Amino acid sequence: MAAPASASPRVRVAALIQADGKVVLVRHKAGDHRYHLLPGGGVDFGETLEDALVREVHEETGLLVEIGHPLFLSDTIDPSGRRHVVNITFSATRVGGEVTDSPADARIEAVDLVSPESLAQLDLRPPMAESLVRALRGEVVSAEYLGSLFAPAKRGPTV
Repeated sequence: MAAPASASPRVRVAALIQADGKVVLVRHKAGDHRYHLLPGGGVDFGETLEDALVREVHEETGLLVEIGHPLFLSDTIDPSGRRHVVNITFSATRVGGEVTDSPADARIEAVDLVSPESLAQLDLRPPMAESLVRALRGEVVSAEYLGSLFAPAKRGPTV
């Protein structure tokens, strides 16, 4: 079932960050269930993907990052049609900050540093552990993120 015509997909950016050979993940808790996500979040209207990702990573983990190249694009579409998320995963490099013990986002239970070998055992959302391991090995060819490319319309010569 497709999303209603008036609904728009949500754009979520995420960062693949390594710290001390481990992957930085955020652990969410929903009821008695726990699952992991790469740090990141929604892009606000008028915000670049890069600005959103730097902001979200800092809010969730306490880390300051430099955004690298895009690694993956994917959709998460609820079969009921109630939710559609476009996921854009970037490589990122830690340039400062420390992993926080108390993330600013109340939905986050903790920031976990996980060995790449352990990713497949986690409830990782979206389920992309195998792809992340390939990226960490340098086996993923990426696109180049060009940033915001708005330019005002050019006016032709006046006669």
